[in-house]
Amino acid sequence: MDRKEQKPKAENRRAVRYPHLSELSMIYEGFEEDICVRPPDLSPHGMFINTRTEYPEGAVLKLRFKLARTGVVIQTRCEVRYCLRGVGVGVEFVAIPTESVRAIEEEISSQMQET
Repeated sequence: MDRKEQKPKAENRRAVRYPHLSELSMIYEGFEEDICVRPPDLSPHGMFINTRTEYPEGAVLKLRFKLARTGVVIQTRCEVRYCLRGVGVGVEFVAIPTESVRAIEEEISSQMQET
């Protein structure tokens, strides 16, 4: 695995990750193909999405997902930061609305309080 394909270690992440969503779809901008994927690790800044589809670093995706606990639907654009071939992509949210960030933070916080 080369340097670009290495997954960031937990201690290097900016925020705690939350692994539960009830729905997730993404569209690669420029293509109208909806891709269904398994739930990712989510943070207020981005997520890791399990998918076998490969995207180049810098690719812009449109995401729509529903938070499992609150049912809040989040729609945002994101940029691919790294790709693990056959495993998934790490993305960073681009211009995500403040209310969406708050909803994600509250979702993560409520989960952390229960564990």
